[in-house]
Amino acid sequence: MKIERVRGGVSLRRTIESGTEEQRRAVLDIIAAVRARGDAALKEYTERFDGVRLDSLKVTEEEMKRAHASMSAEMLEIIREAAANIRDYHERQKRQSWLMTKEDGTILGQKVTPLDAVGLYVPGGTAAYPSSVLMNVIPAQVAGVKRIVITSPPNKDGTLPAGVLAAAYELGVTELYKVGGAQAIAALAYGTETIRPVDKIFGPGNIYVALAKREVFGHVAIDMIAGPSEIVVLADETAHADEIAADLLSQAEHDVRASAILVTPSMKLALAVASEVERQLETLPRRDIAQAALESYGAIYVTETLEEAVDVVNELAPEHLEVMTAEPMELLGRLRHAGAMFFGRFSSEPVGDYFAGPNHVLPTNGTARFSSGLSVDEFVKKSSVIVYSEAALKQHGEKIAAFARLEGLEAHARAVEARLKKERGER
Repeated sequence: MKIERVRGGVSLRRTIESGTEEQRRAVLDIIAAVRARGDAALKEYTERFDGVRLDSLKVTEEEMKRAHASMSAEMLEIIREAAANIRDYHERQKRQSWLMTKEDGTILGQKVTPLDAVGLYVPGGTAAYPSSVLMNVIPAQVAGVKRIVITSPPNKDGTLPAGVLAAAYELGVTELYKVGGAQAIAALAYGTETIRPVDKIFGPGNIYVALAKREVFGHVAIDMIAGPSEIVVLADETAHADEIAADLLSQAEHDVRASAILVTPSMKLALAVASEVERQLETLPRRDIAQAALESYGAIYVTETLEEAVDVVNELAPEHLEVMTAEPMELLGRLRHAGAMFFGRFSSEPVGDYFAGPNHVLPTNGTARFSSGLSVDEFVKKSSVIVYSEAALKQHGEKIAAFARLEGLEAHARAVEARLKKERGER
């Protein structure tokens, strides 16, 4: 990994998610085809891109039961325990509807309503992600969403990964479809003969999935445009080089575009971590992916002081931030921008990916400066409740009418005054 002395001026910003004009045109063509020809287009694209001809897009109950039965009892228990941790954490995020009554009799409030239907995209390709099922389905269930739909690209044999099906079966999800890519996003947004449309689409995917989500936004809602995974480790001389290296590789193995960065005031640690990364790469099964990611998006930044290192981390605003210093929690107040923060050497990032409970769907590409990770809030909408009293309108009506006229909206003013005149017995 390259080692560089810095004082600032660093960034995780990348433009990968915007794609090329050719990719955008391809996505627009796919969306148009799915809207026009429905299931037929989905099957054609599945055969072209995934190499499998499907008679039916829907996963059957028998397929789910078979996948669930294929999992070991030990693995199922791990999935159940992880699910319980995730559910417990997200239950604490639930918001309640509320009403307040003012002295003049006016009632104001907020009604929290779960979305009717959501679509969850579970990526395929180089790895299967049952953890994505848990992290997306559980907050939707906690929020009270009634219809939860999962789409995922099929394997060459026409199945979905057993882990994905087993996780969905454990959670009671019954509506799953073997379709991936931009065509899956189009189907979720606009519907086909088999797949009814949803109100909001969640989940990461490749560049075509990201572009499709961008194109359908407005017709439906989306969670975010997910970029490649990122980890930043903030460490001082007390940290263990082999553990840092392992954590950097845990993200680098995701994707050739993943980013893994160490920020430290210790040149000794920097050199040790660089050496450890090379050593551990030798035996990593996904070595080619991790090595390519590190060469393009990996770095070790060395600062003069720990305070400067904290400033650099805030500038990076990473998806995942690990803090491995002598007193990590002392830095909590100064750390401002990260999707998830992991403090101490036993809080390795995969703990959050799978088991601890907080959601692993997090903002990337520096957007942690203004975005949050997936939560129950993303699966509900909030409606204002206004019950204005007669006394309040009499007291404030002329002010409201004056404000409307300030904006040149005479009908607004008259709508209020019509009630005031009636109460005064005027015609």
